[in-house]
Amino acid sequence: MKSLYENAPRISMKDKGRIVIMSDCHRADGRYNDNFSNNEKITFSALKYYYNMGYTYIELGDGDELWECKDYDEIINLYSNIFWLLSMFYAQGRYYMLYGNHDIVKRKKKFCRKYLETYYCENVKKNIPLLSDINVYESLVIDMTGRYDTDSKSEILLVHGHQGDVINDTFWRLSRWMVRYIWRPLENLGVNNPSVPPVNNYKKRDKKGKVERWSEYSGTKVIAGHTHRPSIPEEGGTYFNCGSLVHPRCITAIELEGKNIYLVKWCVEAGDNGVLTVKRSVIDRSRIE
Repeated sequence: MKSLYENAPRISMKDKGRIVIMSDCHRADGRYNDNFSNNEKITFSALKYYYNMGYTYIELGDGDELWECKDYDEIINLYSNIFWLLSMFYAQGRYYMLYGNHDIVKRKKKFCRKYLETYYCENVKKNIPLLSDINVYESLVIDMTGRYDTDSKSEILLVHGHQGDVINDTFWRLSRWMVRYIWRPLENLGVNNPSVPPVNNYKKRDKKGKVERWSEYSGTKVIAGHTHRPSIPEEGGTYFNCGSLVHPRCITAIELEGKNIYLVKWCVEAGDNGVLTVKRSVIDRSRIE
């Protein structure tokens, strides 16, 4: 973890203005076990809001479900509206992609050139740019130092959160094989997906992962995903989690504005007139000093 922090590319909060961080989209191929499909419209509405409001969007790993799905083109074609928005962010220098354990293959430049350079647009019947020459990172650091904070430096390390987990990190190829050829057929038979968080999504886990323990030990502020459990620590805490986009009926994200940090939820709600709308609400908030 120390090397990921020290060697990570840096971006400045004062240059970006506002940042939104989402993790664990798990975009798949639309079949029965595509856990993202239920929240596609909510996600599109949220990303459209962030694009129009000038946010920089950071996808914190497991954006695509590449353990269960072999054909990435199929995912891109199915969710072309989402990828179109990502390309809009990227064209303006407002999109950063990290890889997680389920899309770890994105760390290879050859893979990204094959699938993310262009895509075939049915409307114009030709290939058009998608995320040309994108760098997909394992870690990223946000410099939170303000314009006038000349005597202090505040940084946040961004990682997916699978690092140090033997099953999901060291032996990810074995885990991918088991998910693809054993677990996925069981899902197709109706077995519930254990990666979907329980009803009490916001209850803190009793067992801390290695990234969380390192964050507390080193005093380094970390924003991660991976567990699908959104959280903001109590005052003085260092570990934040932005949750996932596969919660039942909602998605969660972390927003950074100045030195303020917000844990937010997007879901469909019925108004007094019975009209369904996608709404944003703040779950918790904190401040980075």
